[in-house]
Amino acid sequence: MQTVRDVTIALLRELGMTTVFGNPGSTELPMFRDFPEDFRYVMGLQESVVLGMADGFAQGTGRAAIVNLHSSAGVGHALGNLFTAWKNQTPLVVTAGQQARSILPFEPFLFAERATEFPRPFVKWACEPARAQDVPAAIERAWLVAMEPPRGPTFVSIPIDDWDQPCPPHRARQVHADRLADPAAIAECAASLDAARRPALVVAAGVARDGAWDQVVALAERHQARVYVAPMAARCGFPEDHALFGGFLTASREAIVGALAGHDVILGLGGPVHLYHVEGQGPHAPPDAKVWLIGDNHVHAAWAPAGRAIVAQCHHALDALLALSSPPPRVAPAPLARPARLDGSAMTDGYVLQRLADLRAPQSIIVEEAPSSRGPMHDHLPIVRPNTFYTTASGGLGHGLPAAVGMALARPHEKVIAVLGDGSSMYAIQGLHAAAQWHLPITFLILKNGRYEALHHFGRHFGMQQLVGTHFPELDFVALAAGHGVPGRSAHDTAALDAALAWSLSADGPTLIEAIID
Repeated sequence: MQTVRDVTIALLRELGMTTVFGNPGSTELPMFRDFPEDFRYVMGLQESVVLGMADGFAQGTGRAAIVNLHSSAGVGHALGNLFTAWKNQTPLVVTAGQQARSILPFEPFLFAERATEFPRPFVKWACEPARAQDVPAAIERAWLVAMEPPRGPTFVSIPIDDWDQPCPPHRARQVHADRLADPAAIAECAASLDAARRPALVVAAGVARDGAWDQVVALAERHQARVYVAPMAARCGFPEDHALFGGFLTASREAIVGALAGHDVILGLGGPVHLYHVEGQGPHAPPDAKVWLIGDNHVHAAWAPAGRAIVAQCHHALDALLALSSPPPRVAPAPLARPARLDGSAMTDGYVLQRLADLRAPQSIIVEEAPSSRGPMHDHLPIVRPNTFYTTASGGLGHGLPAAVGMALARPHEKVIAVLGDGSSMYAIQGLHAAAQWHLPITFLILKNGRYEALHHFGRHFGMQQLVGTHFPELDFVALAAGHGVPGRSAHDTAALDAALAWSLSADGPTLIEAIID
């Protein structure tokens, strides 16, 4: 009879999970005995990096990735990026080792006392199989749950001695879990849009996850509706150079209401419209405006403070809306005024991002984690192609750098550009090692201002003039990159920036640019 390992490897192959992300520990090693040649093992030098790489890979492929972590301590290291994967709605099957079943009663070294409780609430489902022979079924269920909308990570704890136990064959099943829109609700929503004087669309990350870019463009053009990006959206769902693009909503109650003022019907697509980062007062929507929300996440529908919600995947709902919509002729809103071009008299983050926009191919993929530069990025680095922008939906740091590595593994024929703050980079700088090992075509662009600028921004919001523990001018990212096997250049002025960007964007392997900004 085959072993649990044999049957599980065959299942992973059937499910298409032949790339394994991990940082191996003693309780995981038996899983990799006689590791098959058609699989690849992507090692990260720390578990949070492992989780981030798997997140980027899963988002790039659109299918669940498998992650292998060490029991307890390794899972603990990965929790920050597991939280981000949960917020990103990234499908992952996270496995972790467990000590041998025979010694679990004696609290052995490196065991997990409450293995399935530890990663909650940031997994959709968690299990430690009751028998060794149940491991393949648990992993298949974890895959199915991870892939079911709303997608997200799952967790399986596997005792070290399970892998060599005899196991009967296990074949994967087919489960179809698309969320279709309720016809009556969609008809009402379509009628509201048709009757609107000045409709608006608000797009969030679910539009990109559901591949609904073209349908949003078609619906916006049919209704001559202004299109806004939802607060803190982790993906791009509408071309930012389109005449109907209305800009980015700020995560503040008053700012959202102010931006949407004058719209009488507001349709949110693929995520929350009312995501707040600071306290606010007053209404959640403009007076007398009808608000509709469509997305695959029932949790978003439940806590939304305004509007009617339809739980459905965006591409299904938009197909139905397009079939039913027949609005009267409308005058198109005036195009959004674009910010003036910067002249390079100062080496600001906005200028660096403007030059990146000028020199990069529009189909290159931006993976961003530079929180204090998000505003300048919106102004000077427009995203104009589908599936070319990714960031963290959680606000947690340490995701962007390894996610860029995973994205490059998933889409090996496309240039990946990681736009990172210097503080953010240090949460996962070890990810450079994997980029070097796999010779991935990534440009790591570090915006170096020598401090946690996002905290200084919030310090001003709170009326604080001085902040402790937020400066790090000594960091040398070119040296750090060289230490991980990645060549780097530092750019102190505009001429050096252009030369470094030209060098990095044309490279076929990983490179790093340290842009010193004012």
